[in-house]
Amino acid sequence: MTALLKQIHGIPVGYSVMLYRNKRYGVTRTTFNAGKSTKLYAEELGGNDFISLNYYITTTSEILKPCEMPEQKVIDFLMKAVLFCHKK
Repeated sequence: MTALLKQIHGIPVGYSVMLYRNKRYGVTRTTFNAGKSTKLYAEELGGNDFISLNYYITTTSEILKPCEMPEQKVIDFLMKAVLFCHKK
């Protein structure tokens, strides 16, 4: 398991609030295909920044697919965002 996948798995499925760069983000994580596909969308609360990505696990690799943004922006968010609260 890659470091990126560990970070993604650290974000609960459903809706959470995370802190990133001293700002709060509403984050929704959804899994598909028995956990082999993940969609993550984070929106800055009270601001206009967002993070959007899909992550796929194939038989040969793991693939990060940012949605219309630089890959480094997505990686930075995944590596630095901290869980603030989770709504069940």
